[in-house]
Amino acid sequence: MVEKWEENYFLLGPYFEKKASSEFESITDLDDSPAGRIVRRMREMGYAVYYGYWLVTGKPRVILFDLDSVTKDLDGIKYNLWERNRIPTINVEHLVNQTLCFGEMVRIFLKEYAEENAKREEIFAQFHEWMASSGLPDLKKDNAKIAITFTTHATMLGRYLAQNVDGFYSKLPFFDWEQEARNYNIVAQASIERQAALNAHVLTTVSDVTARECEVFLGRMPDLVTPNGLNVVRFQAVHEFQNLHLKYKERIHEFVLGHFFPSYSFDLDKTLYFFTSGRYEYSNKGYDLTLEALARLNWKMVQAGMDMTVVMFIVTKQPYYSVNPDVLQSRAVLNELQETCTAIEKEVGEKLFLATASGADHKMPDLNNFVDEYWRLRLRRTIQSWKTEKLPAFVTHDLKEEDGITEFCRKANLVNNERDRVKIVYHPDFISSTNPLFGLDYGQFVRGCHLGVFPSYYEPWGYTPLECVVRGVPTVTSDLSGFGDYIMQIMRDYENRGIYVINRKSQTYSQAADQLADILFKFVKMQRRDRIMQRNRVENISDVFDWMNLRSYYDTAHDLAAKRKKP
Repeated sequence: MVEKWEENYFLLGPYFEKKASSEFESITDLDDSPAGRIVRRMREMGYAVYYGYWLVTGKPRVILFDLDSVTKDLDGIKYNLWERNRIPTINVEHLVNQTLCFGEMVRIFLKEYAEENAKREEIFAQFHEWMASSGLPDLKKDNAKIAITFTTHATMLGRYLAQNVDGFYSKLPFFDWEQEARNYNIVAQASIERQAALNAHVLTTVSDVTARECEVFLGRMPDLVTPNGLNVVRFQAVHEFQNLHLKYKERIHEFVLGHFFPSYSFDLDKTLYFFTSGRYEYSNKGYDLTLEALARLNWKMVQAGMDMTVVMFIVTKQPYYSVNPDVLQSRAVLNELQETCTAIEKEVGEKLFLATASGADHKMPDLNNFVDEYWRLRLRRTIQSWKTEKLPAFVTHDLKEEDGITEFCRKANLVNNERDRVKIVYHPDFISSTNPLFGLDYGQFVRGCHLGVFPSYYEPWGYTPLECVVRGVPTVTSDLSGFGDYIMQIMRDYENRGIYVINRKSQTYSQAADQLADILFKFVKMQRRDRIMQRNRVENISDVFDWMNLRSYYDTAHDLAAKRKKP
């Protein structure tokens, strides 16, 4: 967008000091640009407004509003929303109040901007989601000279209903949006979303899957679909991303060594790393289906007498007290073991060199004589505290309470028994480079894995499988996710290219679990050479999802909004 609009592209957002300190670079000397003048005027009106650069790719100009400077007007904002748009906001939670303050400041900024500049230039405003859009209906009603596009990435009601109502998709046409919003106490959010959709010149959503929800819950079919993308970084040398896979796989090996090997060992050369990640929405994100398929995969592998091992990482965010002390302890002892072995290796190496250089015969010296008592004792003690009779923990943290994942693992006895070929590592915190267990950031962790598994039931788009594709990691998605639906529309041989789509539209839960288990079993049986070729093929299609190619969908939406704005 910066490449297309240059100085005429601005992002509007809320100001949070902690975030801004690391991600925002202020322009202290307000320039005489149109945006700079409006920032100055809003400050004169008594609002706290920050103007500068957002420190992300493209370094776009950004205008941030301090919500505290408008909180005093909150009652008036709420009165106005009800009087003019019938949006009820009494007794809403704090987050909704924040969005109302933000929406009001966005409205004031755009209104002032249009009044000063609309005669000279075409002005476009792109709103994302209800949280940014409480000021949108009034801009339209006040006939601000702005071409308005509203994009919903998921409907509020869809997210709630999908995880609470069986057969959500078959019942979709029959829901009463207002009644359901009352049931879930989200009338304000749903009303803002609906009014934003109805008042925008152009409505877009991220997939055909969500388009059907828009018709029912927002009272309007989207004008077009604007698929999501990523900034894709391609390597000049084709083998480079394969090298990164090997590098980060070694780091995951280290974790697995520390986690499993105190109890028992298996061949790391015949071990595959699968993972799933995302918000904790047990059925919406398909965690339930993934676990069911893993239990079936484990049975298949045990029955087949396979010597392969699958380690499945489940990465999500859940409340916990701390990292499990046993998990931390075994990691610490592994480091101690490594240090001791390195010291012995150095000592033996030096003494062997001296003995060989000064020796008269050609015999190999007895290496045991080169290790002094201190290091022998230290190694023996370390090995003693390293080994344990306990099974490796299947959850890395002490959770505040049991959840669907832990309950299923106990019920299905997927608790890292030695005989099991599928091992579970449930990590209820997002992965970052400061993580004491992995020491990897999320992107590096993804690169080190062999397969991403995301058979979602409700997923308007689905960034997680897309993040796999651009890193050359094969992935599983579903036909109910926007990403899976889009792949099926644009590509015939997607499975051949390392993207597997589970049919959740027309199959029962058990049939879908069987299909997923079969896909995973087939993947486990693949030769290493075939997996390498599949990684090449999946990485080759990542350009399809580069924002450089997908921006054109937004360009089309904005052009259409400009046409519709004209009287």
